[in-house]
Amino acid sequence: MNQAKVIVVGELNVDLIFAGSGIQPEPNREKLVEDFRLALGSSSAITAAGLAGLGLEVELVSIVGDDDFGRFCVKELENFGVGTGNVKLDATMRTGATLSLTDGRDRSLLTYLGSIASVTPELIPDSLFAGASHVHFGSYYLQAGMREHWAALFRMAKEAGLTTSFDVGWDPDEQWDRERLKQLLEWTDWFLPSEEEAMAIFECSDINELPKYLPERRGYVAVKRGSAGALMIKPDGTVIEGEPVRVSPVDTTGAGDSFNAGLIAARLNGKPEQEALTYANVCGAMSTLRIGGAGSLTIEDLKQFWQAQP
Repeated sequence: MNQAKVIVVGELNVDLIFAGSGIQPEPNREKLVEDFRLALGSSSAITAAGLAGLGLEVELVSIVGDDDFGRFCVKELENFGVGTGNVKLDATMRTGATLSLTDGRDRSLLTYLGSIASVTPELIPDSLFAGASHVHFGSYYLQAGMREHWAALFRMAKEAGLTTSFDVGWDPDEQWDRERLKQLLEWTDWFLPSEEEAMAIFECSDINELPKYLPERRGYVAVKRGSAGALMIKPDGTVIEGEPVRVSPVDTTGAGDSFNAGLIAARLNGKPEQEALTYANVCGAMSTLRIGGAGSLTIEDLKQFWQAQP
């Protein structure tokens, strides 16, 4: 791997993960679960940790509360090798948290926003792009403080010679902000939605028809399809399919973010499109074999996992 530098601008929170088979709550009933973890959360931070684990230099720009959860997030990022010099601790706010209920196949999420929506352009230093190769962010819909500024930031990144990518996440309001997203896609090299998100955003009922619904001015679109694998839609509309990697998942938290990290790392290291998609699928599958999304990717573990595949 080379030492490409990636800047991740994004939300930062903890994940409270409860794992078990009968995980769905019922009114006036108490249930026991098989496992629980306090883990580093957020799409942006999990992707950043994955990129660092895959050998890239990574710097996160974010904000958290100056509280136990916030300090935990910063410490975990540092443990994973992510630069935290641009993570602000603010005593006037509380760190966000997501409660994740996972049965291994899927998960349900409840999120307290706290500091999650508080990333703003003022947190981004003028020297952000110096020496960097790529800029990424996650959770478009949760990062309310940046939504109207992403297109300008990506335009600056492109003009500075960087490549760009982002992941949307689910829109809690289901409004989808389609016009602003369309403007942002003009400056985006890699758009990384899930299948359900892509179909909702582009008002498409059949994933095979998605290329016809995408805006003309855009880069690549890599759609994550869970157990069905992934597909990549090139700027000219050509579709490349990525076969799924068969695993018995323990927790799917962060699988899509690990996919993001794999795809970005592969492309920054010059891997061709089909190989990059396979690499990303392997990274996403690997992350489901442990509870918690961050810290599941290392080059050595990836090699061992790859060698064990049929």
